[in-house]
Amino acid sequence: MDAADLEILTVGRVSVDLYPEQLNTPTRYVRTYRKSIGGTATNVAVAAARLGRRAGVVTKVGDDRFGDYIRHALAETFNVDTRYVATDPELLTPLAFAELNPPDDPLIFFYREPRAPDMNLVVDDIDLEVVRSVPILWIPASRFAFEPSRTTVHRLLDERSRSRHVILDLDWRPMFWPSGQAAHEEIDGVLDRVTMAIGNRAECVIAVGSDDPDEAADRLLDRGLDAAIVKLGGDGVLVASVDGTRERIAPYPVTVVCGLGAGDAFGGAICHGLLSGWDLPTAAAYANAAGAVVAGKLMCADDMPTAPELDSFLRERAS
Repeated sequence: MDAADLEILTVGRVSVDLYPEQLNTPTRYVRTYRKSIGGTATNVAVAAARLGRRAGVVTKVGDDRFGDYIRHALAETFNVDTRYVATDPELLTPLAFAELNPPDDPLIFFYREPRAPDMNLVVDDIDLEVVRSVPILWIPASRFAFEPSRTTVHRLLDERSRSRHVILDLDWRPMFWPSGQAAHEEIDGVLDRVTMAIGNRAECVIAVGSDDPDEAADRLLDRGLDAAIVKLGGDGVLVASVDGTRERIAPYPVTVVCGLGAGDAFGGAICHGLLSGWDLPTAAAYANAAGAVVAGKLMCADDMPTAPELDSFLRERAS
Protein backbone atom coordinates (compact mmCIF):
# COMPACT_ATOMS: atom_id res chain seq x y z
CA MET A 1 0.00 0.00 0.00
CA ASP A 2 1.37 3.39 -1.01
CA ALA A 3 1.09 6.01 1.76
CA ALA A 4 -0.53 8.38 -0.74
CA ASP A 5 -3.38 5.87 -1.09
CA LEU A 6 -4.34 5.92 2.60
CA GLU A 7 -7.97 6.82 3.30
CA ILE A 8 -7.75 7.07 7.07
CA LEU A 9 -4.83 7.79 9.39
CA THR A 10 -5.27 7.38 13.15
CA VAL A 11 -2.85 8.65 15.79
CA GLY A 12 -2.58 7.15 19.24
CA ARG A 13 -2.13 4.24 21.59
CA VAL A 14 -1.17 0.69 20.88
CA SER A 15 -0.76 -2.20 23.29
CA VAL A 16 -0.88 -5.95 23.59
CA ASP A 17 -4.31 -6.64 25.07
CA LEU A 18 -5.14 -9.72 27.13
CA TYR A 19 -8.77 -10.72 27.54
CA PRO A 20 -9.86 -13.24 30.18
CA GLU A 21 -11.60 -16.30 28.82
CA GLN A 22 -13.47 -16.64 32.12
CA LEU A 23 -16.26 -14.02 32.15
CA ASN A 24 -17.76 -12.58 35.33
CA THR A 25 -14.61 -13.62 37.13
CA PRO A 26 -12.31 -11.52 39.32
CA THR A 27 -8.75 -11.38 38.02
CA ARG A 28 -7.48 -13.48 40.92
CA TYR A 29 -9.49 -16.44 39.59
CA VAL A 30 -8.84 -16.02 35.85
CA ARG A 31 -6.86 -18.93 34.43
CA THR A 32 -6.44 -18.13 30.74
CA TYR A 33 -6.29 -15.07 28.50
CA ARG A 34 -6.54 -14.43 24.77
CA LYS A 35 -3.95 -12.11 23.28
CA SER A 36 -4.58 -9.43 20.68
CA ILE A 37 -3.66 -5.85 19.86
CA GLY A 38 -5.51 -2.80 21.17
CA GLY A 39 -5.62 0.91 21.85
CA THR A 40 -8.30 3.31 20.63
CA ALA A 41 -6.52 4.58 17.52
CA THR A 42 -5.27 1.09 16.66
CA ASN A 43 -8.73 -0.46 16.95
CA VAL A 44 -10.33 2.25 14.82
CA ALA A 45 -7.76 1.64 12.09
CA VAL A 46 -8.41 -2.11 12.29
CA ALA A 47 -12.18 -1.58 12.19
CA ALA A 48 -11.91 0.57 9.06
CA ALA A 49 -9.53 -1.87 7.39
CA ARG A 50 -11.90 -4.77 8.06
CA LEU A 51 -14.53 -2.81 6.12
CA GLY A 52 -12.17 -2.59 3.15
CA ARG A 53 -10.65 0.81 3.84
CA ARG A 54 -6.97 1.65 3.44
CA ALA A 55 -6.02 2.54 6.99
CA GLY A 56 -2.78 3.37 8.73
CA VAL A 57 -1.89 4.11 12.35
CA VAL A 58 0.70 6.46 13.81
CA THR A 59 2.04 5.00 17.03
CA LYS A 60 5.16 3.62 18.68
CA VAL A 61 6.20 0.27 20.13
CA GLY A 62 9.17 -1.01 22.07
CA ASP A 63 12.13 -2.82 20.57
CA ASP A 64 10.94 -6.16 21.93
CA ARG A 65 8.98 -9.29 21.05
CA PHE A 66 5.62 -7.66 21.77
CA GLY A 67 6.48 -4.78 19.47
CA ASP A 68 7.31 -7.30 16.77
CA TYR A 69 3.99 -9.05 17.40
CA ILE A 70 2.05 -5.78 17.02
CA ARG A 71 3.71 -4.97 13.70
CA HIS A 72 3.05 -8.47 12.39
CA ALA A 73 -0.59 -8.52 13.54
CA LEU A 74 -1.36 -5.10 12.09
CA ALA A 75 0.16 -5.85 8.72
CA GLU A 76 -0.51 -9.55 8.23
CA THR A 77 -3.73 -10.16 10.15
CA PHE A 78 -5.54 -6.84 9.89
CA ASN A 79 -4.10 -5.27 6.71
CA VAL A 80 -3.28 -1.97 8.46
CA ASP A 81 -0.38 0.10 7.09
CA THR A 82 2.49 0.04 9.61
CA ARG A 83 4.97 2.44 8.02
CA TYR A 84 4.26 4.97 10.81
CA VAL A 85 4.61 2.48 13.65
CA ALA A 86 7.93 3.70 15.04
CA THR A 87 10.19 1.97 17.56
CA ASP A 88 11.44 3.38 20.83
CA PRO A 89 14.88 1.88 21.57
CA GLU A 90 14.47 1.91 25.36
CA LEU A 91 10.82 1.67 26.42
CA LEU A 92 8.77 -1.52 26.53
CA THR A 93 5.65 -2.20 24.48
CA PRO A 94 2.63 -1.67 26.78
CA LEU A 95 0.31 -4.39 28.03
CA ALA A 96 -3.38 -4.01 28.94
CA PHE A 97 -5.28 -6.63 30.95
CA ALA A 98 -9.08 -6.66 31.00
CA GLU A 99 -11.35 -7.86 33.78
CA LEU A 100 -14.83 -8.64 32.45
CA ASN A 101 -16.59 -8.61 35.78
CA PRO A 102 -19.22 -7.67 34.74
CA PRO A 103 -18.75 -7.91 30.96
CA ASP A 104 -20.73 -4.74 30.20
CA ASP A 105 -18.63 -2.64 32.60
CA PRO A 106 -15.09 -4.00 32.29
CA LEU A 107 -11.94 -2.79 33.97
CA ILE A 108 -8.64 -2.30 32.16
CA PHE A 109 -5.29 -2.49 33.92
CA PHE A 110 -2.63 -0.66 31.92
CA TYR A 111 1.07 -1.51 32.16
CA ARG A 112 2.74 1.57 30.65
CA GLU A 113 5.59 2.22 33.09
CA PRO A 114 7.77 4.21 33.29
CA ARG A 115 5.96 5.49 30.18
CA ALA A 116 4.64 4.04 26.95
CA PRO A 117 6.49 4.45 23.65
CA ASP A 118 3.42 6.09 22.04
CA MET A 119 3.76 8.95 24.53
CA ASN A 120 7.03 9.81 22.76
CA LEU A 121 5.67 10.45 19.27
CA VAL A 122 7.64 13.16 17.45
CA VAL A 123 7.08 14.88 14.12
CA ASP A 124 9.84 12.85 12.46
CA ASP A 125 7.73 9.72 13.04
CA ILE A 126 5.13 10.93 10.51
CA ASP A 127 4.93 12.03 6.88
CA LEU A 128 3.37 15.50 7.05
CA GLU A 129 2.28 15.36 3.43
CA VAL A 130 0.11 12.35 4.28
CA VAL A 131 -1.31 14.24 7.27
CA ARG A 132 -2.27 17.09 4.95
CA SER A 133 -3.82 14.92 2.26
CA VAL A 134 -5.36 11.83 3.86
CA PRO A 135 -9.19 11.97 3.63
CA ILE A 136 -9.72 11.25 7.35
CA LEU A 137 -7.38 12.10 10.22
CA TRP A 138 -8.56 10.52 13.50
CA ILE A 139 -7.12 11.72 16.83
CA PRO A 140 -8.14 10.52 20.32
CA ALA A 141 -8.19 13.23 22.99
CA SER A 142 -5.85 11.20 25.20
CA ARG A 143 -3.06 12.18 22.77
CA PHE A 144 -3.00 15.56 24.52
CA ALA A 145 -2.35 14.15 28.00
CA PHE A 146 1.45 14.06 27.73
CA GLU A 147 4.52 15.37 25.97
CA PRO A 148 6.04 15.18 23.41
CA SER A 149 2.91 13.58 21.89
CA ARG A 150 0.82 16.68 22.66
CA THR A 151 3.12 19.07 20.79
CA THR A 152 3.51 16.61 17.94
CA VAL A 153 -0.25 16.26 17.40
CA HIS A 154 -0.73 20.02 17.55
CA ARG A 155 1.82 20.22 14.75
CA LEU A 156 -0.24 17.74 12.77
CA LEU A 157 -3.30 19.91 13.29
CA ASP A 158 -1.31 22.92 12.10
CA GLU A 159 -0.49 21.05 8.91
CA ARG A 160 -4.07 19.87 8.47
CA SER A 161 -5.47 23.40 8.90
CA ARG A 162 -8.96 22.10 9.76
CA SER A 163 -9.64 20.64 6.35
CA ARG A 164 -12.22 17.82 6.20
CA HIS A 165 -12.29 15.34 7.93
CA VAL A 166 -10.42 15.86 11.21
CA ILE A 167 -12.17 13.72 13.81
CA LEU A 168 -11.57 14.10 17.55
CA ASP A 169 -12.46 11.01 19.57
CA LEU A 170 -13.18 12.53 23.00
CA ASP A 171 -11.71 9.34 24.55
CA TRP A 172 -11.73 10.21 28.28
CA ARG A 173 -9.22 7.98 30.09
CA PRO A 174 -8.88 9.35 33.64
CA MET A 175 -5.76 7.29 34.36
CA PHE A 176 -3.86 9.30 31.74
CA TRP A 177 -4.66 12.73 33.21
CA PRO A 178 -3.86 14.51 36.51
CA SER A 179 -7.50 15.69 36.72
CA GLY A 180 -10.67 16.23 34.75
CA GLN A 181 -9.99 19.96 34.73
CA ALA A 182 -6.57 19.42 33.17
CA ALA A 183 -8.17 17.27 30.49
CA HIS A 184 -10.85 19.89 29.85
CA GLU A 185 -8.29 22.65 29.40
CA GLU A 186 -6.33 20.66 26.83
CA ILE A 187 -9.35 19.32 24.94
CA ASP A 188 -11.00 22.74 24.89
CA GLY A 189 -8.01 24.08 22.99
CA VAL A 190 -8.38 21.36 20.35
CA LEU A 191 -12.09 21.80 19.55
CA ASP A 192 -11.42 24.84 17.35
CA ARG A 193 -9.08 22.75 15.21
CA VAL A 194 -11.19 19.71 14.28
CA THR A 195 -14.27 19.17 12.11
CA MET A 196 -16.08 16.41 14.02
CA ALA A 197 -16.17 15.18 17.62
CA ILE A 198 -17.41 11.82 18.89
CA GLY A 199 -17.90 10.94 22.54
CA ASN A 200 -20.20 9.57 25.21
CA ARG A 201 -21.97 11.61 27.88
CA ALA A 202 -19.09 11.45 30.37
CA GLU A 203 -16.62 12.48 27.68
CA CYS A 204 -18.85 15.41 26.72
CA VAL A 205 -18.78 16.63 30.32
CA ILE A 206 -14.97 16.76 30.13
CA ALA A 207 -14.98 18.42 26.71
CA VAL A 208 -17.82 20.94 26.95
CA GLY A 209 -19.23 20.71 30.47
CA SER A 210 -22.58 19.03 29.77
CA ASP A 211 -23.89 15.47 29.76
CA ASP A 212 -27.18 16.49 28.15
CA PRO A 213 -26.85 15.15 24.60
CA ASP A 214 -28.50 18.06 22.81
CA GLU A 215 -26.73 20.69 24.88
CA ALA A 216 -23.38 18.95 24.39
CA ALA A 217 -23.97 18.73 20.63
CA ASP A 218 -24.90 22.42 20.50
CA ARG A 219 -21.77 23.41 22.39
CA LEU A 220 -19.60 21.35 20.05
CA LEU A 221 -21.21 22.79 16.93
CA ASP A 222 -20.82 26.29 18.36
CA ARG A 223 -17.06 25.72 18.20
CA GLY A 224 -17.23 25.54 14.42
CA LEU A 225 -17.41 21.76 13.99
CA ASP A 226 -19.24 20.33 11.00
CA ALA A 227 -20.75 17.54 13.09
CA ALA A 228 -21.02 16.10 16.59
CA ILE A 229 -21.94 12.56 17.64
CA VAL A 230 -22.95 11.87 21.24
CA LYS A 231 -23.02 8.19 22.20
CA LEU A 232 -25.95 7.28 24.47
CA GLY A 233 -25.04 3.70 25.40
CA GLY A 234 -28.11 1.48 25.25
CA ASP A 235 -30.13 4.40 23.87
CA GLY A 236 -28.14 4.65 20.63
CA VAL A 237 -26.48 7.87 19.49
CA LEU A 238 -27.39 11.47 18.76
CA VAL A 239 -26.02 12.91 15.54
CA ALA A 240 -26.03 16.63 14.85
CA SER A 241 -24.48 18.64 12.05
CA VAL A 242 -24.08 22.23 11.02
CA ASP A 243 -26.57 21.76 8.17
CA GLY A 244 -29.38 21.31 10.70
CA THR A 245 -29.44 17.52 10.84
CA ARG A 246 -30.30 16.28 14.34
CA GLU A 247 -31.44 12.73 14.86
CA ARG A 248 -31.33 10.02 17.50
CA ILE A 249 -30.26 6.74 15.96
CA ALA A 250 -31.65 3.63 17.64
CA PRO A 251 -29.26 0.95 18.91
CA TYR A 252 -29.17 -2.73 18.03
CA PRO A 253 -29.71 -4.59 21.32
CA VAL A 254 -27.35 -7.49 21.97
CA THR A 255 -26.28 -9.60 24.90
CA VAL A 256 -22.98 -8.02 25.89
CA VAL A 257 -20.02 -10.40 26.06
CA CYS A 258 -17.39 -7.65 26.34
CA GLY A 259 -18.00 -3.92 26.64
CA LEU A 260 -14.59 -3.10 25.18
CA GLY A 261 -14.09 -2.20 21.54
CA ALA A 262 -17.68 -1.42 20.54
CA GLY A 263 -16.93 2.31 20.42
CA ASP A 264 -13.89 1.71 18.25
CA ALA A 265 -15.93 -0.47 15.89
CA PHE A 266 -18.41 2.43 15.73
CA GLY A 267 -15.55 4.79 14.87
CA GLY A 268 -14.16 2.66 12.08
CA ALA A 269 -17.63 2.24 10.59
CA ILE A 270 -18.35 5.98 10.77
CA CYS A 271 -15.16 6.54 8.79
CA HIS A 272 -16.31 3.97 6.25
CA GLY A 273 -19.64 5.77 5.93
CA LEU A 274 -18.03 9.18 5.47
CA LEU A 275 -15.69 7.80 2.82
CA SER A 276 -18.70 6.21 1.10
CA GLY A 277 -20.47 9.57 0.89
CA TRP A 278 -23.34 8.55 3.20
CA ASP A 279 -25.24 11.10 5.21
CA LEU A 280 -24.49 11.18 8.93
CA PRO A 281 -27.62 9.33 10.16
CA THR A 282 -27.04 6.50 7.67
CA ALA A 283 -23.38 6.22 8.67
CA ALA A 284 -24.29 6.27 12.37
CA ALA A 285 -26.90 3.52 11.97
CA TYR A 286 -24.30 1.35 10.23
CA ALA A 287 -21.78 2.20 12.95
CA ASN A 288 -24.28 1.22 15.64
CA ALA A 289 -24.51 -2.19 14.01
CA ALA A 290 -20.72 -2.54 13.99
CA GLY A 291 -20.59 -1.66 17.67
CA ALA A 292 -23.31 -4.16 18.48
CA VAL A 293 -21.48 -6.97 16.68
CA VAL A 294 -18.31 -6.35 18.68
CA ALA A 295 -20.16 -5.95 21.99
CA GLY A 296 -21.59 -9.42 21.47
CA LYS A 297 -18.13 -10.99 21.15
CA LEU A 298 -15.09 -11.34 23.37
CA MET A 299 -12.35 -9.58 21.46
CA CYS A 300 -11.86 -6.10 20.03
CA ALA A 301 -9.53 -6.09 17.02
CA ASP A 302 -10.07 -9.78 16.21
CA ASP A 303 -13.85 -9.42 16.16
CA MET A 304 -14.19 -6.21 14.16
CA PRO A 305 -16.76 -7.10 11.49
CA THR A 306 -16.22 -7.21 7.75
CA ALA A 307 -18.73 -5.60 5.40
CA PRO A 308 -20.38 -8.96 4.53
CA GLU A 309 -20.70 -9.78 8.26
CA LEU A 310 -22.34 -6.42 8.91
CA ASP A 311 -24.66 -6.83 5.96
CA SER A 312 -25.71 -10.23 7.31
CA PHE A 313 -26.27 -8.78 10.79
CA LEU A 314 -28.44 -6.00 9.38
CA ARG A 315 -30.49 -8.40 7.24
CA GLU A 316 -31.17 -10.59 10.27
CA ARG A 317 -32.27 -7.59 12.32
CA ALA A 318 -34.54 -6.38 9.52
CA SER A 319 -36.32 -9.72 9.13
